[in-house]
Amino acid sequence: MRIGVSGVPGVGKSTFIESLGNFLVDKGHKVAVLAVDPSSAISGGSILGDKTRMELLSRRPEAFIRPSPAGETLGGVARRTRETMLIAEAAGYDTVLIETVGVGQSETTVSRMTDMFLLMLLPAGGDELQGIKRGIVELADLILVNKADGDLKLAAERSVADYRKATAFLAPRQDDWQVPVEPYSALEGAGLENVWEIVTAFKAQRKASGQFDRSRAAQSVKWMWAEINGRLVDRLKADPQVSARIAELEAGVRDNMISPTTAADELIDIFVRRSD
Repeated sequence: MRIGVSGVPGVGKSTFIESLGNFLVDKGHKVAVLAVDPSSAISGGSILGDKTRMELLSRRPEAFIRPSPAGETLGGVARRTRETMLIAEAAGYDTVLIETVGVGQSETTVSRMTDMFLLMLLPAGGDELQGIKRGIVELADLILVNKADGDLKLAAERSVADYRKATAFLAPRQDDWQVPVEPYSALEGAGLENVWEIVTAFKAQRKASGQFDRSRAAQSVKWMWAEINGRLVDRLKADPQVSARIAELEAGVRDNMISPTTAADELIDIFVRRSD
């Protein structure tokens, strides 16, 4: 089972993943966690400190935690997350959890490369109207409102009610699945059994309908095109005649002497002629 976990920074993704990972290991599963860290737009570096936030899980021999930098890849995942996921499965890890860098309109690639997309939200993060506006909400297969404990418990329950109303107005991502919205406390681990029951029911329903395998097949096709797009850009930049013109055309675009579209067309034409 491949599960994507997304949510705003500070929502408690790492704490949730550690709790879920330990829960699954206790049940006899082998768990791989692929955590994607944001890369600095200035230095290009990443902290890659997810193991320090999953202290107990990282010491379990049945668990594997791999932090990776996002680099320049959009979609909340690293460019080689798919390959890493397959390697982990080949090594015997039956549950793969992919933690994205954060949440936003562009950070939805993880929903197209996993079997289930789990979205975590904060209490009092918005009413049902805001829920409808957020494009990422309609991609979720399960929504958890975290930090449903202490002083935030009542706010979390209100948020659950709001988002249940919101999802009722959204076109479901899966025709045969009504997206559950549940409260959760990563601090206390309250609701973990319920979360896994929902995941298990989702997988069983998708398997029974044949949609599980069809979705995996569609993901492989999208993966192929993602590879084509990435490799074409790499080859274009590496072409000697293209690279000889890049600096001049970039300067022209910066100085408003040439439009970005015209510059792009010229570089592509150079590359195509070289390929011919």
